[in-house]
Amino acid sequence: MSFHFSLPCRRRLLVTGFPKLFFTLRQHYPLSIITMSNSQDTLKAAQSYPTPLSPPLPLISKDVELARAMTASSRSSLYTLSRSDVLYEDGWLIVVNKPQGVYCESVLDSVPQLLGDKSGGLGEGHEGTSTRPELHLANRLDRDTTGVMVITKSHKVASKLVKAFTEHKNRKTYIALCVGSAPKWEKITIQSGHGRSKFGAWRVYAASDVGQTLPGGSIVRDMETSFEVLSVNGQGRYKEIMEFTKDEENVILVERKAVIDGDAKKDEILVRAFPRSGRTHQIRLHCQYLGNSIRGDVKYEGVYEWRGRIYDGHELHAESLSFEHPITGLPVMFQAPLPLWAMQALQPS
Repeated sequence: MSFHFSLPCRRRLLVTGFPKLFFTLRQHYPLSIITMSNSQDTLKAAQSYPTPLSPPLPLISKDVELARAMTASSRSSLYTLSRSDVLYEDGWLIVVNKPQGVYCESVLDSVPQLLGDKSGGLGEGHEGTSTRPELHLANRLDRDTTGVMVITKSHKVASKLVKAFTEHKNRKTYIALCVGSAPKWEKITIQSGHGRSKFGAWRVYAASDVGQTLPGGSIVRDMETSFEVLSVNGQGRYKEIMEFTKDEENVILVERKAVIDGDAKKDEILVRAFPRSGRTHQIRLHCQYLGNSIRGDVKYEGVYEWRGRIYDGHELHAESLSFEHPITGLPVMFQAPLPLWAMQALQPS
């Protein structure tokens, strides 16, 4: 229940024997309007927020993530991009293979030196003239994620790519090494909500919660990822990248918390992921929900120590990125070579 007292009510309050009440309210609220809300209304409002369906961050993650961040800051400050890291370059784009444990901004900062080694400090324009490049990150990867990262050489190209990526006019594939029970499916698609919980962590929400408001004012957004299994415990093979065909019978529409058997046998599962939306930590969250967290991903219940080894970061690789070239209009696909851990996962142990 709420009581609203407007400015004309002051005299009536004082005359009718409520001076003490008015004095107390006046100390805390503007004279133009005084509002009192009882605790039941406040509780009801708090309970109206959607409930996250993935677990909160594990306790171990705070200390491990802090140590990793400090190591990455030191490593990033010393990072220098080499010509062998470049996957593609033309007058408008430079595509690189980002290493693990280095921040995207540090890769971007090292590009001018690489271009300078080639053209005396200036980037080569598309007509063969030398112009100073206006470098921008077209896509971002998490600190420990490796693989394809695109950098544009002008504001015009950057704005075109940002628009294309925002409208999902691109296609991405990722490779992840997960630890969990071997799945019964070969291909699967998971659809859910995505948003920040009241503590600021990214969480999985029900698909039916999409559009609902979260603490802090943000909203739950849709999130969809398809997966295909490449190998289990080294049994399997690498498959060429092809368009993923969704099997409507193997679609998980998330509406409740996942039930995971913590005592089940743990396997090493190499998967390829096809994200159809670009949400923060999307693949990592969906792997966690499926009960197959990415190895080393302590933030989302991935193993920190596995078979006698401690992992310094999660094992997720941006394998390929496809889109329409912002200048030529031709379709292009950039692919990064598999990291060592992915190649090892394809070999029988």
